[in-house]
Amino acid sequence: MEKNEKESLEMEEKIPPTASAEEPEINYRGIKAMPFIIGNETFEKLGAIGTLSNLQVYLTTVFNMSRLSATTLLNVFNGTTNIATILGAYLCDTYFGRYKTLGFASIASLLGLLAITLTAVFKNLHPPHCDPPGSRCIGPDVGQMAFLIFGFVLMIIGAGGIRPCNLAFGADQFNPKIESGKRGIESFFNWYYFTITFAQMVSVTLVVYVQSNVSWSIGLAIPTIFMFVSCVLFFVGTNIYVKVKPEGSPLTSIVQVMVVAVKKRKLKLPQQPWLNLYNYTPAKSINSKLPYSEQFSFLDKAAIITSQDQIKPDGSPTNPWNLCSIQQVEETKCVFRLIPVSLTAILYHIGVQQQYIIFQALQSNRHLGNSKFQIPAASYIVFGMLFIALWVPFYDRILVPFMRKITKQEGGITILQRMGVGVFITIIESLVGALVEERRRTLALRHGGEISSMSAMWLVPQLALGGLAEAFNAIAQLEFYYKQFPENMRSIAGAFSFCGNAISSYVYSFLISMVHRATEGASSGNWLPEDLNKGRLDYFYYLVTVLCVLNFGYFLVCAHWYRYKGTGDSRVEMEMEGKKLEEHYA
Repeated sequence: MEKNEKESLEMEEKIPPTASAEEPEINYRGIKAMPFIIGNETFEKLGAIGTLSNLQVYLTTVFNMSRLSATTLLNVFNGTTNIATILGAYLCDTYFGRYKTLGFASIASLLGLLAITLTAVFKNLHPPHCDPPGSRCIGPDVGQMAFLIFGFVLMIIGAGGIRPCNLAFGADQFNPKIESGKRGIESFFNWYYFTITFAQMVSVTLVVYVQSNVSWSIGLAIPTIFMFVSCVLFFVGTNIYVKVKPEGSPLTSIVQVMVVAVKKRKLKLPQQPWLNLYNYTPAKSINSKLPYSEQFSFLDKAAIITSQDQIKPDGSPTNPWNLCSIQQVEETKCVFRLIPVSLTAILYHIGVQQQYIIFQALQSNRHLGNSKFQIPAASYIVFGMLFIALWVPFYDRILVPFMRKITKQEGGITILQRMGVGVFITIIESLVGALVEERRRTLALRHGGEISSMSAMWLVPQLALGGLAEAFNAIAQLEFYYKQFPENMRSIAGAFSFCGNAISSYVYSFLISMVHRATEGASSGNWLPEDLNKGRLDYFYYLVTVLCVLNFGYFLVCAHWYRYKGTGDSRVEMEMEGKKLEEHYA
């Protein structure tokens, strides 16, 4: 067997690089390419996060926007950015490939960061400073807002191309068929998550400090320089990258199944569809063979063979828009099964993010002890990141091996169980947030003044809980999408993980607007005014707690209903085994 395989490989290496013999010609550089890709990823995150992490403060202090308007604008921006990843993944898989997509997106991000930096550098690109405090502030004019939004649009284009492609592009540099290549891929993923955490910690400490205490111009120029370094590192490694050519969007197959199922909706399914439906798998398909499942059985009609359907000599259908294989149907079912579970991410992100945390810090005592040094409000987010950085190694090295002995599960607990723990923690986080805000507001009103005497360090527990929720749910989400999508849709899987965050940003904006309008004339006062001491942010946190409870209940229903990819229905599997035994003894 080994001799035949060796001869086969030797024959393939002599074949010119055509579509059928392209793989043996690939020269995987693996570790040699990692410094350029990891460096590109690190500086890209330093640039993007260094700008985005403090934009809330920038919009309210430099652009003189209200807190409500700034929060709404950033929610729309974040939502659009994450939605753009779907379009980026589609264009990448269908037309451009990952290398060209990443190159174009990196340049777009650089130009977007440069545009936002210019709004701080030139006085005519932002409204005049409100001085003295309490005087009437002039907001941005149409031209100033247009230039700012132009920068946002470029950053959206950049993120739409970078986010769904960077992980997959890094994995492309390793040979997945050999052990060293598999270990290289795992090493790349580990370094990838490390760079994100590192970049976030640097951004919300050093960069935010410069922005808040030195100069917005310098503070925004630093991330722009980081992004320039990211682009340079990416293009320097061009000659050693493995550049996988696009093979067409796998979304087409899903659309075909849906269209054909509608066309054949009036046909009756056979009694044993797993035996009688059209069964064909392309020879070069990278997707694993999936067993039949009864969920979404209405899609099975796409695989019913009629007298009008014609099949080629190689077994493929003449017209794929009239007949789909049961394998295509099962791959489509995989995607359909993911959707109900993915919807839990909407309220999960609302519970875990708590975007008013920066405004709470601004109206709390941010001094370290009796010193004059104040921690920038946006830097408090680093405590959540620190908790993630400390928890993940502890969980992976200590808890997982311990739980593995008890549960016999490879990961200690299943992916859905890990996601569920994260969803549950958001309930506790929101409840703690409400109690802390109630204390902050009470002390502020008791002593008078805008700044509460409560130390902003009281915000750390809810931030730590948010980090713990992220360590469970967010990381499990990435693994869930990566493993449960068909193999040829992993770029889409990279984009899909951002969709929940995108929709969540829109829902969060809608929720804030509705609460603001509904409570504006209430006897208890507006819950979300400019001055938090005059509002009831704690009530808003209680509302989020209720939503998180409902979300957790919905998640439990979805988790109970969900069937992992490759898991068939037990009744069907038993009948299939019986059929095989009958054929064996016949």
